[in-house]
Amino acid sequence: MELTTYNPQKGRLETLEVEFTEENTTWFEYSRGTSVSTITDFKGGILIKKNDYSYPVWLYDISRADIDFSKKKAKELMQSHA
Repeated sequence: MELTTYNPQKGRLETLEVEFTEENTTWFEYSRGTSVSTITDFKGGILIKKNDYSYPVWLYDISRADIDFSKKKAKELMQSHA
């Protein structure tokens, strides 16, 4: 699926071809407001999507395992790169 993401390392939007599967994505069942709804491993980095209409954020050199598949740690990462 084609997905527009925000890349804070480059400071711009990028369009990526991403496949969301059970092997590379963690979905959080209860996402309220602007909390994190999914985290996806992608090309040596992680895509973090909030439960709103904002663009997912693509961060390099980190994986879901590095943050223990944690919704809280994903939200902290997004805030530190905002």
